[in-house]
Amino acid sequence: MAKASARHIVVDSEEKATALKAEIEAGKDFAEAAKENSSCPSSAQGGELGEFGPGQMVPEFDKVCFHEAVGVVHLVQTQFGYHLVEVTARS
Repeated sequence: MAKASARHIVVDSEEKATALKAEIEAGKDFAEAAKENSSCPSSAQGGELGEFGPGQMVPEFDKVCFHEAVGVVHLVQTQFGYHLVEVTARS
């Protein structure tokens, strides 16, 4: 069965997510950005979500984690807000 590991940052606006994505791509530490900005409880761990399988996350998030590039920050909207998602591993 496929597994993925990811970390994320959740914010309430696309503008905030886009600005944070640019900061991270310019060199800002993802974990620090998560601790400073994310509304998810995972922010205390730098946005780390651990390992999970297909179907364990909401569909929009799941699609990024199992179909998009690893090691790249992706922007996705879900019912919880705007996520910056970095898939850190996939097998």
